Amino acid sequence: MTEFLKLKKSNCKSCYKCIRNCPVKSIRFSGNQAYIIPDECILCGHCFVVCPQDAKVITDDTEKAKVLIASGAPVIASIAPSFIANYPSATIQSMELALKSLGFAAAEETAIGATIVKKRYEEMIDEKTQSIIISSCCHSINLLIEKHFPDALPYLAPVLSPMQAHAADIRRRYPDAKVVFIGPCISKKDEGERYEGFVDCVLTFEDLTKWMSSANVTVERQQDTSEKGRARFFPTTGGILKSMDCTSHDYDYIAVDGVENCINVLKDVINGNLEKCFIEMSACSGSCVNGPIMEKTHNNPVRDHIAVARYARSEDFDVDMPSPKDISKIHPYIGKNMRMPSENEITDILKQMGKTTPADELNCGTCGYNTCREKAIAVYNGKAEISMCLPYLKDKAESFSGNILRNTPNGVLVLNEELEVQEINDAALKIMNIRSASDVLGEQVIRILDPSPFMNVKVTGRNIRNERVYLAEYNKYVDETVIYDKSYRIIMCIMRDITDKEKAKEKRENVSRQAIDITDKVVEKQMRVVQEIASLLGETTAETKIALTKLKESLNDE
Repeated sequence: MTEFLKLKKSNCKSCYKCIRNCPVKSIRFSGNQAYIIPDECILCGHCFVVCPQDAKVITDDTEKAKVLIASGAPVIASIAPSFIANYPSATIQSMELALKSLGFAAAEETAIGATIVKKRYEEMIDEKTQSIIISSCCHSINLLIEKHFPDALPYLAPVLSPMQAHAADIRRRYPDAKVVFIGPCISKKDEGERYEGFVDCVLTFEDLTKWMSSANVTVERQQDTSEKGRARFFPTTGGILKSMDCTSHDYDYIAVDGVENCINVLKDVINGNLEKCFIEMSACSGSCVNGPIMEKTHNNPVRDHIAVARYARSEDFDVDMPSPKDISKIHPYIGKNMRMPSENEITDILKQMGKTTPADELNCGTCGYNTCREKAIAVYNGKAEISMCLPYLKDKAESFSGNILRNTPNGVLVLNEELEVQEINDAALKIMNIRSASDVLGEQVIRILDPSPFMNVKVTGRNIRNERVYLAEYNKYVDETVIYDKSYRIIMCIMRDITDKEKAKEKRENVSRQAIDITDKVVEKQMRVVQEIASLLGETTAETKIALTKLKESLNDE
């Protein structure tokens, strides 16, 4: 099975936005990369729309369409009725002219197939054989039920989608034709491949726009000559119902859009809270006119809805209705059961995330999951990592940095750009004889230290490293390092207390000076004695003088 929605790994920035917006959490995160899980994905395209790095890529089948055209067989385009929103002022006539310029034999509205489908829905309501009927036009909704809500499968209308119904109708009229569907939906690519014998290729509006641009083809404004087209309402919320004759008083008629809303309704259906109703479901909020491919370039759902409504007509297209059997469709269960951890296993995973009590479960949603328990279950199933928890990482980082600050023998002082104390550790408090950090936090550094080094580093951008400084007010010697971090807009000072070392050095120097003084006195005294003896013996004093002078120099060197 082709993966129609893929990921550019190099673009993923671990923002978890795709997980947060995926209604069925069909995204696995591992090794700082997001991966789409095909067996769970419903191809709603939410991740494609919200990704800030354009890391999601949709398969482009333009070349496949070109090969079909090059084969010599007539290729007919089935264009989703939402085209009027994607190509303003276009009509089916102008779209057909543009597509013929690309090599298509003809182009028709998928709304013709929608007319067949809606008539079959009306028949089902009249037959009253099914208490709850869920529309089967949206393939993402079909996948949602087939993969995640199998208990709702009996309520999903066993009817072809408009794309399939139109393709089948084209093939009845033109047996040798190839059919290419063009629309705003990613999931239609999957539907086209999953159900053989209907369409030969599926393009998105984005694919078509790129193709026309490369071929210098434009959609010109043409007069719409059609007087019929009630099913053109289909791509709007409630559009299926607008095109139907909702005359049966035995049924309620409901339109639901957005996957989250559809999930809530499905739960009601499964729990037996609804009966005798026809439910129109669309995965996209606003229905197809707000499809994932259109959302990348369009953000005017109200204007698009109006465009569709104005293009629609009050009467149905003339269609030859096939038998119910010919447009029937089986919806099988194609999901995979997710392994559910035991309560003890969930508790153990929560503990690994630093959540030992219910109060620790913030359910902040930054990991992409609605609750910490959902995240723990995802971890158990290999879909998420412990490190995806922001509070966990924050606490871990603070604990790590806190341990370093608490246990380092060096004094650490952190200032903001206004030279206000933001953080100070115990070693720095000890160096400066400060009772408590609260006594200086938020205060200007001038209260405790000479601000000159900090100001110079900020102004010049040149850091100070291991400069020996005497803190006269504290009678302390320190090796001082001052660093300005422009990205975090902080100035950090690291002080290594070398007072004991400096005092020991002073003590040695004092001993040396005393020894030199004593030596001077001894030399002076001995010289007088030697001179007296030498004068009596008639000998020179040179050798004795040299020896004593060397002793003095040696003491000076120390």
